[in-house]
Amino acid sequence: MALRKQEESLFGESLEGQKAKQVFGSKEAKEKKILTTFSIEPSFKEELENIFSDMGLGWAAGIRFALKEFSKKYGDND
Repeated sequence: MALRKQEESLFGESLEGQKAKQVFGSKEAKEKKILTTFSIEPSFKEELENIFSDMGLGWAAGIRFALKEFSKKYGDND
């Protein structure tokens, strides 16, 4: 079964749609982006959202920041 390219209107005009189009629609991106899905307990998510908000970060930016910090701390930086 052949896959068809989805229309541009799929993302809509919402802010989230514009961001998704920016991240996943760019042909000139330096590196490919990977869409990742994971489960998290609602109470822990709320706690993280509050921490990220205090830092001036949204959910996605906070997760990226946390993953980078984790990588710095536990990565092989020999």
